Amino acid sequence: MSHHSLWRTRVKPGARLAAALIVLALSACNMPATPTAPLSPTPTEASQPASEPTASPVPPPTAASPIEVSPISTPSGATPVLTPPVSRPSATASYLITFNATWSEATHPIDFPANPHFSGLIGSSHRSDARLWSIEGPASPGIQNMAETGAKSPLDSEIEALIDSGSACATVSVGGIAPSPGQVTATVSMTLDCSVVSLVSMIAPSPDWFVGVFALSLFEDGDWVEEKVVNLYPYDAGTDSGGSYASPDAPIANPRAIRRIREEPLLIDGEVPPLGTFTFSRIDE
Repeated sequence: MSHHSLWRTRVKPGARLAAALIVLALSACNMPATPTAPLSPTPTEASQPASEPTASPVPPPTAASPIEVSPISTPSGATPVLTPPVSRPSATASYLITFNATWSEATHPIDFPANPHFSGLIGSSHRSDARLWSIEGPASPGIQNMAETGAKSPLDSEIEALIDSGSACATVSVGGIAPSPGQVTATVSMTLDCSVVSLVSMIAPSPDWFVGVFALSLFEDGDWVEEKVVNLYPYDAGTDSGGSYASPDAPIANPRAIRRIREEPLLIDGEVPPLGTFTFSRIDE
């Protein structure tokens, strides 16, 4: 064989297989390893938070599925709740009127008369829009004669005229008090139409002075009052100009309006004390 000839090495088949396996092993060592997610540590029982029950979600109702409400039934044997009836006031009411006169030399010492008294009490129950008399209003002939002389006429006729017209319902008329202090009582019938009362009595002797109430309501807050006490202050009828208890008659050509008296002899220490009270007590219950 010439030395220029190539050397050929003969390899046995078993050696080839062994070499292939070595190459594969070396390739596997050079490939990157696939990362694997780490396993979470199992929490201990002490560190694990308490679990809360989870409510199952409830789908909201849709317009196509209306909510049905079952009627509430009264349990068997239970007492049903009843609505109390609406209280209605009585159509009528009766009152005891107590006229308690306190006018005396002790209450009104200035120029006090020797024979103090009050004329007979007169008045009526009437509608709230009717007037027997009022402050700042003119005295009717009946009010004038009552205030100047103590007479009940023609005031009684004026009351009857109010009754005939439907503006008044009943007349109140009772005797006077002589001497004062003293007391007298009367009764009056009231209706829902005639729920106010007016009363008068002359202060005697005097030029034209009197005590009384005008359009006093005995129906308040939807019902008849049980009792009402009213202080009685002196009024001047405006028909006589006399200024003292014993003044002679001095008629006024153009009468003034009725007014409350705020001067002597009834003014005591800067104020006019009441001459008594009217007490209205309901008696028909």
